[in-house]
Amino acid sequence: MRKKKAIQRIEELRDLINYHNRRYYQLDDPEISDSEYDQLMRELIALENSHNVGEQIDMSFSPTQRVGAAPLEKFDSIPHLYPMLSLANAFSEEDIIAFDERIKRLLDSPEDVSFALEPKLDGIGVNLLYKKGIFISGSTRGDGAVGEDITQNIKTISSVPQKMNLSSDRVIPDTIEIRGEVYIRTDDFKKLNKQRLEGGDNPFANPRNAAAGSLRQLDSNITSQRPLSIFCYAVGFSEGITFRTHLDFLQTLKDWGFPVNPYIKKAENIQQCIGYYHEMIDKRDTLPYEIDGTVIKVDSIDTQNRLGSVSRSPRWAIACKFPATQATTIIEDIVVQVGRTGVLTPVAHMKPVRVAGVMVSRATLHNQDEINKKNIHIGDTVIVQRAGDVIPEIVKTVGPSAHEDEPPFRIPDTCPVCGSMIVRLEGEAAHRCINIDCPAQLRENIKHFVSRGGMDIEGLGEKLISQMYEQGVIQDPADLYYLTKDDVVDLERMGDLSARNLLSSLEGSKAPPLDKFIFALGIRHTGEHVSKLLARRFGTLDNLIHATKEDLLSVKEIGPEIAASIVTFFQEPSNLRTIERLRMAGVKPIEGHEASGELLGKTFVLTGTLQTFSRNKAKELIESLGGNVASSITKNTDYVVAGISPGSKLDKAKTINIPVLDEREFLEITGQTLNKEQKKANQENLL
Repeated sequence: MRKKKAIQRIEELRDLINYHNRRYYQLDDPEISDSEYDQLMRELIALENSHNVGEQIDMSFSPTQRVGAAPLEKFDSIPHLYPMLSLANAFSEEDIIAFDERIKRLLDSPEDVSFALEPKLDGIGVNLLYKKGIFISGSTRGDGAVGEDITQNIKTISSVPQKMNLSSDRVIPDTIEIRGEVYIRTDDFKKLNKQRLEGGDNPFANPRNAAAGSLRQLDSNITSQRPLSIFCYAVGFSEGITFRTHLDFLQTLKDWGFPVNPYIKKAENIQQCIGYYHEMIDKRDTLPYEIDGTVIKVDSIDTQNRLGSVSRSPRWAIACKFPATQATTIIEDIVVQVGRTGVLTPVAHMKPVRVAGVMVSRATLHNQDEINKKNIHIGDTVIVQRAGDVIPEIVKTVGPSAHEDEPPFRIPDTCPVCGSMIVRLEGEAAHRCINIDCPAQLRENIKHFVSRGGMDIEGLGEKLISQMYEQGVIQDPADLYYLTKDDVVDLERMGDLSARNLLSSLEGSKAPPLDKFIFALGIRHTGEHVSKLLARRFGTLDNLIHATKEDLLSVKEIGPEIAASIVTFFQEPSNLRTIERLRMAGVKPIEGHEASGELLGKTFVLTGTLQTFSRNKAKELIESLGGNVASSITKNTDYVVAGISPGSKLDKAKTINIPVLDEREFLEITGQTLNKEQKKANQENLL
């Protein structure tokens, strides 16, 4: 690329990035995904580095020399005592290895450097100023040198100490800037959006947007109603204290009373850093908050100082970005699908785009209410997101729409499969086809019956089920167990061996666990968890079939809607006929005994180490006797079981008067015993 064209492209990229910075940092309403923004920034950095443009273009105004965007005028400005630098990004293992090689080259040392590893939260960076242990002010990152004064809003975050823990053995500095990331937990975000929808407000696109919008409210009373949290992770300016390592600083933060992420760890070399990166990708979807990467920092503060910084980022740290969970694409069509319960689900067919490392071309639109709220039309440009195994969904439309003056897409008035009338029952968001003979529902019932969570019949895929149904070989789940080789051998892609394997799989599935069989029946509102509760509580299928609504309501976590659905299912003669035909074909669920006794319906919380068996085995024992195990203590907790070295849960239980069982007492109510060595260890623990 010639220099003139390169300079022209640089100017275009700067304008474009500055525009998206304003959308992201100031308006909290981004129009492109993070990955697309990163691509623009990488292109600009490459052009500025590969062409000698310093003499012809003022580099001081380039987005590569700044962090974020300038503060809005509606807030006062606060200069940072030490710049809040951004981090350079790594997008692959090769980038991470190059970072390590660059450090060793700058240090002129072939030896491995130790690192501090942190999850990279997808939140909002803030700067907290303390003097002699007292919180003075809080500010946004701003442009890295000057931020917006959000002190009153920061004070509403309960996890931010207004006063450091002065009883700590650590020295309290005269002045210190502490950097942190404000975020919203995933569950809290869902509740917040539900409240906004119920109040007629537009939902936030993601937790990061919600946190940003909450922090930048002029009225701190609004901020106080938002579920903001914080993890602290870095030091800016400090006076009156020094630290040997970054991990030493983080431990000091904890001693002072600041929240620090529990997944931070040390690495002795770059290969351990890469292992941590993959470990956190695996953990990503199980965490209670969103992360979009990991951060690698040289642990030694002295080595950090020797390495120094470039214009906008330190040389001693790098952000290792995960594959994007959001991307921008175009809706090419909207197709309405019919599920096994007759619910119509609109599905967007989109121009294929890579999201979280997977090519995505379809996303759920949920229901008509969601379509109306997001004002979705065929042809709109949208942000789509995907998290773990969750079906991709449309977050929002972006940019101008050629259809914005037109009404949004509408679900049809008749079923797209059978042509029957569609109804929307009072109190429900879903539209339904109420024709019980609708082919789509019958096919979906069979697919659900054979699924992994149900009967788990190997070799019965979606295409084979559709083929057998369309050719009249099967009409309901029970028909599967009356198949002969002649019924299936001539089907497409079947053959003699495949037919024999399919019949063998069916034969092998005739003794499923009771909870799997209950789930396979497809009772409305009865998923895998509820199926396990029912199996534990009632023990046999006949007990469940004859259970009254009152019997069902006695099971914790089962409310009136679920109970009514179960009773209605077993009152339907066609369902009972199907169950009887399954029994006649030899299908017999593995049944236990109806749960009873002291543990029935009780909720337990386990803390500490048990001598008799592992935590998982203790959980299985409680559940087998009709109890439930929770991870945290609430007012609904019935017992806390305390083993050796119990944690803070024991203190909380005593504070709110929850009964505490030692291991001997727990074993007594579960019918177990301790041996002599275990009794001795348990006694020593109690002392």
